[in-house]
Amino acid sequence: MTMTANDDLGALRVTLDVSSAAGLQRPLSGLTFAVKEMFDVAGYVTGGGNPDWLATHAPATRTAPAVQACLDAGARLTGIAIADELAFSMQGENVHYGTPVNPAAPDRIPGGSSSGSASATAGKLVDFALGTDTAGSIRIPASYCGLFGLRPTYGRISSEGVMPLSRSFDVVGWLARDANTLDRVGRVLLSTDTREARPIRRLLLLKDVLELADTDARPALEAAVGHLSDAIAPMEEITLSKHGYADWLAAFNTLRPPEIWSAYGEWIEDVQPNLGPQIAQRFEAAKKGAGADTRDALAFRREVQKTTAELLGPDAALVFPTAPTIAPKKGMSDSAAPMIREHTLRVSCLSPLLGFPEISMPLVSVEGCPMGLSLMAPQNADELLLRAAVKLGDVQPTTTQG
Repeated sequence: MTMTANDDLGALRVTLDVSSAAGLQRPLSGLTFAVKEMFDVAGYVTGGGNPDWLATHAPATRTAPAVQACLDAGARLTGIAIADELAFSMQGENVHYGTPVNPAAPDRIPGGSSSGSASATAGKLVDFALGTDTAGSIRIPASYCGLFGLRPTYGRISSEGVMPLSRSFDVVGWLARDANTLDRVGRVLLSTDTREARPIRRLLLLKDVLELADTDARPALEAAVGHLSDAIAPMEEITLSKHGYADWLAAFNTLRPPEIWSAYGEWIEDVQPNLGPQIAQRFEAAKKGAGADTRDALAFRREVQKTTAELLGPDAALVFPTAPTIAPKKGMSDSAAPMIREHTLRVSCLSPLLGFPEISMPLVSVEGCPMGLSLMAPQNADELLLRAAVKLGDVQPTTTQG
């Protein structure tokens, strides 16, 4: 039986109890999970965080393969988590269903668009949660809520049965409170034994990304970087962009609109849905950018993919803050939100543009709020990241009071 969830966090739109391996000992036996409201679950309408989408679509006839893999591995699905509308935000504030609580910082936003997934996991409603990540929607909530979160290599995990946003950037990712649980889920979704992965041999600190972080956060970030180097591998400093990643973000923002409008433009013009003001503005901008010439942006993407792959080789990882700030406080002004979004996207667009895997780890605390530190590995070296996170164990965040 399904019902509207009445959890104290406001993280789940629907509660349910679905399992497919009852009584059997499987890799994820004993774990509960939630899925972002972008994943098909047979018998339920995939609502996409918008009531009009919910009302104009039929129940799914088949469960998304990523969800089914977790069920078949013994995990129990207990909730469909609130998402930002059509995954087109990184704040976690849904005007229709509310803002899920950030258990690590209740006066601050949880981050989106996998907001409910992060809230439910951080608040211990579930052991792990699935979400999607196009521009940061796994990694930013992980950073804001003090979680481990993995954005895998593009195309590594099936996105069948998952609502899109921008198909050449969308991936299925997941969140957990501890590295061991993140790793257990990874073995299932990646169909691999991460314990056999090669170790990271070199760490490359993106000094230019560190300089984008809030000044108050830098001492704790630098200390965490030092601890990471002591535990994992030698560290050296490098720079990838001479322009503060404005060039990376420009390419990213050129490539996404045609895909976004292709996914939702016809439905928006036909249904005229009630969208939150900021979401509506973004779709209008996507419509205007849908006919843009993307050739230069595609060339830039190919070039940075090539040069970064050569830089990393088979066993190096980039190190950088997952987001430049801790979670902003709830109710930020409409004028402040675009600036925070643009500043955050300069950092979070890196792994989507490259297609490389990135893990956010809760290794920093600033003014009592969590902040993630990321590792990015070469393409299809997802296991390398999970092995590194497990090796770190239950490391305590490096703190500063600002």
